[in-house]
Amino acid sequence: MTRKFGLTHLLLTIGALAMVAPFIWQFLTSLKTLEHATSVPPTLVPDGQWSNYTKVFDLVPFGSQFLNTVVMVAARALGQVLMCSLAAYAFARLRFPGRTVLFGLFLSVLMVPPQLFIIPQYEIIADLGWLNSLPALIVPGLFSAFGTFLLRQFFLGLPAELDEAARLDGANPLRIWWSVMVPLARPGMIALGILTTIWSWNDFFWPLVVNNDPEKMTLSAGLASMQGQFLTDYPLLMAGSLLASLPVIAVFVVMQRQFVEGIALTGTKG
Repeated sequence: MTRKFGLTHLLLTIGALAMVAPFIWQFLTSLKTLEHATSVPPTLVPDGQWSNYTKVFDLVPFGSQFLNTVVMVAARALGQVLMCSLAAYAFARLRFPGRTVLFGLFLSVLMVPPQLFIIPQYEIIADLGWLNSLPALIVPGLFSAFGTFLLRQFFLGLPAELDEAARLDGANPLRIWWSVMVPLARPGMIALGILTTIWSWNDFFWPLVVNNDPEKMTLSAGLASMQGQFLTDYPLLMAGSLLASLPVIAVFVVMQRQFVEGIALTGTKG
């Protein structure tokens, strides 16, 4: 038993090191000069170039892009939790003709590559005059078939007697959703919020498509502008990427217990 326990911990330690190694390499590279960062064979010893972190703020409007990213992520996370919980409640608890077929069609969106929606979405955003604006970043991210599926599974696991008791008290479906379902589905909604935060923070392609103004870009798209056609200052790029990664890592570390709880409860329901 002890041997098996030790082997398990050894494998987990190796896995953890494999996950952390890229971040360690990123940090070490961010403290090197360009010459040492591109040398062959590579060196592990950094040069102490802490000035790389200050140069990032000179090359790109980091503050504006950080604020744009925070606003976009917060709006997407809150909006997606709201929209998906409403749709999930309808699919899980309300009875209407064609519900199963409609939900199947809804889930079929998950099998379609997101890139196929880029052109029609761009044309709609352009017609609305939203290019180079926050609404262009926020609105397309308010809806998620995956989020609806995740919360639907959670709602299916809640006792039907709760709905019946609320109806006997005169509550309408919207009241039942808000007063009964939402408080009980809090772990699942937090899990969806964390997932949306991570996905939105790392979203690169869509912000790059709808924005060409550096002041309106998000961090992921703005950092891409630091890559040159013929030469890229990798230490500066690593420094900027590390700074951009810290907030979302902090969110996950702080909320990881709620995230694991929400995913676990969703996986064991209905």
